[in-house]
Amino acid sequence: MPTADPTPRLQLSNISKRYPGCLANDAIDLTIAPGEIHALLGENGAGKSTLMKIIYGVVHADAGEIFWHGQPVNLRNPAQARELGIGMVFQHFSLFETLSVAQNIALAMGAAAGSPSQLERKIDDVSQRYGMSLEPQRLVHSLSIGERQRVEIIRCLMQDIRLLILDEPTSVLTPQEAEDLFVTLRRLAAEGCSILFISHKLAEVRALCHSATVLRGGRVAGHCVPADYSDRQLACLMVGEAAELIDDYTKVAGSDVFLNIQGLSWHNPDPFGCSLKAIDLAVRSGEIVGIAGVAGNGQDELLALLSGEERLSRNEAATISFGGEPVAHLRADARRQRGMAFVPAERLGHGAVPDLSLADNALLSAFQHGLVSKGLIQRSKVQALAQEIIRRFGVKTSGPHAPARSLSGGNLQKFILGREILQQPKLLVAAHPTWGVDVGAAATIHRALIALRDAGAAILVISEDLEELFQISDRLGALCSGQLSPLKATVDTRLTDVGGWMAGQFDAPQLPAYATR
Repeated sequence: MPTADPTPRLQLSNISKRYPGCLANDAIDLTIAPGEIHALLGENGAGKSTLMKIIYGVVHADAGEIFWHGQPVNLRNPAQARELGIGMVFQHFSLFETLSVAQNIALAMGAAAGSPSQLERKIDDVSQRYGMSLEPQRLVHSLSIGERQRVEIIRCLMQDIRLLILDEPTSVLTPQEAEDLFVTLRRLAAEGCSILFISHKLAEVRALCHSATVLRGGRVAGHCVPADYSDRQLACLMVGEAAELIDDYTKVAGSDVFLNIQGLSWHNPDPFGCSLKAIDLAVRSGEIVGIAGVAGNGQDELLALLSGEERLSRNEAATISFGGEPVAHLRADARRQRGMAFVPAERLGHGAVPDLSLADNALLSAFQHGLVSKGLIQRSKVQALAQEIIRRFGVKTSGPHAPARSLSGGNLQKFILGREILQQPKLLVAAHPTWGVDVGAAATIHRALIALRDAGAAILVISEDLEELFQISDRLGALCSGQLSPLKATVDTRLTDVGGWMAGQFDAPQLPAYATR
């Protein structure tokens, strides 16, 4: 619980920030006490990210005051915020990919890092203490999303912080990893550290946070004690109406196999990567297959081989087939021509080019669908597609000309998923489809996936959100150390089953792919 010190650690008074065409923060008041774990809730686009960046000195408020331990401060930049004792873990990582884990942490710590050998020992000690193992010498580009998240968290925990800001810190953690993190956060709070916790996983907020401030449309919509509310009540505070946000979807069996993987083994040349071992997997038209797993157990490698970013030789082409046609040797564009659509794990830089407009980002993967004629881009059709994605999927943006980087994470995710779904694919491969999005956006995405399934598409979802997988998947499995567990009907699968598979405890031999009809 918060300490008895009556002076707030952080106090925001009447904070406002305007961007062209958008009032992101409108006269916001927020108070955090020493030792308090305070949740900041709100749907995507509610103003949470802007407010956090103001606290961390990345963005300057147009109006209002910030008080630190009762004294007014003008946070000019993140370096000054860190000097005060404010640390932040961003939802989109701020790491140098060509540097090692230790080098990235050294950049943040400065002289306090000590010698390279001392720093590596510190990283080992802190990561082991908090249950988030890291190899200090690994290059960041070789890390999975979950492992990069660990670097961000450890980097903050190694600094002398008094306020820790966490933006969706558990979005790529397993339930056990999240619980381990909560043990750490409770320990930090007991030691007097304040924590500002942003998450769309409402059960986590209720279990962890002492209090919460809810934003809606850039304004404070209310304050509450999360433990006193249900998930549905919290969702209602966030978006105004939660009656249809949490659906139970009928489970189906699907029809003919479309995606068929047989005996897929692949040696990863990266010494820190994960190799795949004898994977058999079939996804039928008209079903959703969900694959769980702790980050770094082969998800990225499987996605790369399915999307065409990594290819096999012609002799191995039959290892992966679409509708009976071997494709493992084909490039990504050739696979798209055969009915595949792909939602990658990383939104910015992989799913969308940050500086390009939404219209141009729509063109990047949908150009084969009548958007180019005789080598000329049909601009009116591109604009119409982007506008249709925005309308159909409720993307909050100023319009098709807005750059991708201007969207909140959840709205960009809705746009990317909408871009792929509107191509009416025969196969959709989606990685972490609702990572870091609010309950309203997650509901929109889930309904779109179910509608695509019911229209006859084969869908493969790779996610670390077990609640999501149980909700939308018709069959479930898990990856561990590059091996795939048996696949079972979701209705016959328990959470403990999936947890065991994620730890490599397969209770049955690897099941073969379905025989195609």
